Amino acid sequence: MQNQHKEKLRMCVVCRGQSDKKELLRIVKNKDGEIFVDKTGKANGRGAYVCKDWACYEKLCKQKSLNKAFKCNVPESVYEKIGEEIE
Repeated sequence: MQNQHKEKLRMCVVCRGQSDKKELLRIVKNKDGEIFVDKTGKANGRGAYVCKDWACYEKLCKQKSLNKAFKCNVPESVYEKIGEEIE
């Protein structure tokens, strides 16, 4: 029962590094197919995590990592929104 208060680790879809959930930016695809930055960390849907790091963000855009994570075409506006959150 030691790990009861530990936050769960999440993996960045870009660098594959593991960090505390609070350290990462959560992107969600809900059941309606909308993709957005989840500032609460509690939105329903499939979540993908990204480091709040400019290098990871640049790779995310270049590799279109969210397209792979969500198995669909992610609009450019979503990538731009993530950039605004990281700046």
